[in-house]
Amino acid sequence: MENKFLYILFFCTSLTLFSQNYTVVVEKNEQGMKLLVDGKDFMINGMNWDYFPIGTNYEYSLWEQSDDLIKAALDAEMGLLKNMGINTIRVYTGMQPKWITYVYETYGIYTMLNHTFGRYGLTIEGVWNPVTDYSDAKTKNLLLSEVAVMASAYKNTPGLLLFLLGNENNYGLFWAGAETEDFPEEEKKKNFIGESRGRPMYKLMNDAAIKMKSINNNLPVAICNGDLLFAAIIAEECKDIDIYGTNMYRGKSFSDAFERVKKELDMPILFTEFGADAFNAVSNQEDQKMQAFYMVENWKEIYQNAAGLGKAGNAIGGFTFQFSDGWWKYGQTKNLEVHDNNASWSNRGYYLDIEGSTNNMNEEWFGVCAKGPTNSKGLYTLYPRASYFALQEVHQLDPFLKEMNLTIISEHFKKIRLKKHVLKAKKQREISLKDK
Repeated sequence: MENKFLYILFFCTSLTLFSQNYTVVVEKNEQGMKLLVDGKDFMINGMNWDYFPIGTNYEYSLWEQSDDLIKAALDAEMGLLKNMGINTIRVYTGMQPKWITYVYETYGIYTMLNHTFGRYGLTIEGVWNPVTDYSDAKTKNLLLSEVAVMASAYKNTPGLLLFLLGNENNYGLFWAGAETEDFPEEEKKKNFIGESRGRPMYKLMNDAAIKMKSINNNLPVAICNGDLLFAAIIAEECKDIDIYGTNMYRGKSFSDAFERVKKELDMPILFTEFGADAFNAVSNQEDQKMQAFYMVENWKEIYQNAAGLGKAGNAIGGFTFQFSDGWWKYGQTKNLEVHDNNASWSNRGYYLDIEGSTNNMNEEWFGVCAKGPTNSKGLYTLYPRASYFALQEVHQLDPFLKEMNLTIISEHFKKIRLKKHVLKAKKQREISLKDK
């Protein structure tokens, strides 16, 4: 599907009527590391965004629907995102340049375009390979060809902010498929996999970045790694990567992540995924306050570690995971009409809903918005949760204001009242359902 799309895009570039008229660079100085857009400090207040009606899964693509449906879906959701204070969305390859430009020119929202880089397998010469071997010559040629096509197809696309390669591909070195599993603990196994399979992958990612920049040098290139696993190898192999992106789920605090990335990688850190689910595995019911608590705490640390504030100074933002619930995430191909409350993995960092060693992470409940049924046109309604309104308040803060300091940031976050947002979400949903 991804390969087919990229080649179709190559022939669609002529449809782009406007050119990117801004510059995006990473700046490093004595105050830290920043992302600059047209010379202005830019904190990425991002959101992982997709569009999957209930009953569909990863095989569904909004971008293969009619223009009328695509536009209606974007108009319904981008307005909500803009009102929330989101300035960038993370989207996988498939979103055509004209829609990236539409979102930017209509709502002022940028896009980070994500190529999965073989994370979920590849079709090579007509044969499906569920596990990507990054040392294989044919695999290298295919991936370098795909990113080259992407860099060319999206060159000078208004609204495109940066490219992202992969989606915690280091985890994919241990297991096949998209469904999250518990991670192996054995250090020897980790180190063996890192050297035998990880090092070729990171080297190829760096080669991809060089290739892309030779075609399109207007935008930064980031990678998406799972937490900090194999950071030492990344430091050695990824010299041409501009931004360290990470999917990180550590609970209320990212702890040493900022300092480690600064010292070990000398890169800005971008949280490509983080957040919490809205289902309490202990009480066995929706828990909007719990979800909002973790997300607010995470964003506080991101802002505190922005350049010029005296801490690590390398945080350039993040993409909250995710905008709406993914009803297909547990099981992938079955029970697509059911909002499963099965917890598929365990994370003790999310201490508010864990008992003993039981699983507590509910893949189908990560949305800051709950999802309603699909209408006859193929569209659905979203119901913002407390986390939506709490993050709306979070993003009112600009950590790059001249007068900004850690005290101001701390006071801003102290004023956020989660109970108030829980009540607001409940009231708005009741009104919406009543109107229907």
